[in-house]
Amino acid sequence: MFPLLFAFFLSACHSSRDTIASEDSECVILLHGLKRSFHSLEKLEKHLSASGYLVINLDYPSTKYPIPDLAEDILDEVVIECKQTPIEKIHFVTHSMGGIVVRYYLKHHKLPQIGRVVMLSPPNGGTELVDFHRKSLLFKKTHGPAGQQLGTGAESLPLELGPVDFELGIISGNRSFYPLNSALIPGPDDGIVSVERTKVEGMTDFILLPYSHPFIMQKNAVFEQVIQFLKSGKFSRQGNRP
Repeated sequence: MFPLLFAFFLSACHSSRDTIASEDSECVILLHGLKRSFHSLEKLEKHLSASGYLVINLDYPSTKYPIPDLAEDILDEVVIECKQTPIEKIHFVTHSMGGIVVRYYLKHHKLPQIGRVVMLSPPNGGTELVDFHRKSLLFKKTHGPAGQQLGTGAESLPLELGPVDFELGIISGNRSFYPLNSALIPGPDDGIVSVERTKVEGMTDFILLPYSHPFIMQKNAVFEQVIQFLKSGKFSRQGNRP
């Protein structure tokens, strides 16, 4: 169904596998956010690879399909291929809507090899920006069906998913470069999602860093916290420097 995407996955898996020892192989699947691409997570990919993980930086058509289709038709293919390698644990690191794709997938699929999940600025409680813009034809065209599912009302897909039952660390930002957006969002926010709505019941750990939604995945302090959580199941508060 997605031959180019599948070819990209095979290439990524092949290029990373030689960097880790087979006896302690752990895979990290990266999922970018809405309207972004795998390029936005390339710096994080390099840091994870240098730390000994097999990294699959997944590129997917985030604005073309609803979230369930992205999870079932795209993410499932990658997970199946990863499970067929000698991998002991499968971790996920996501930015923004990528976290909701993973939540949907893990709610509907048992994954015995599940490791830990880190979400960067996820709209786990939706975002008021979607409520405000969802009837706009321009918004529908640019954000697609998945974008329509990220509101805070009765049609919100994130709110339908319920508590998480896996080890989850959430990194949220509280800097905004979008004053008009922030005026629509109650409380501290990163320009797209309120800090409070990044949280979800059942999460293992949470940390707040002074970054904005579009750039939080580019920061060295975030890379360090991601790796810390993947290794230990908790974030580091020592120094906690941006």
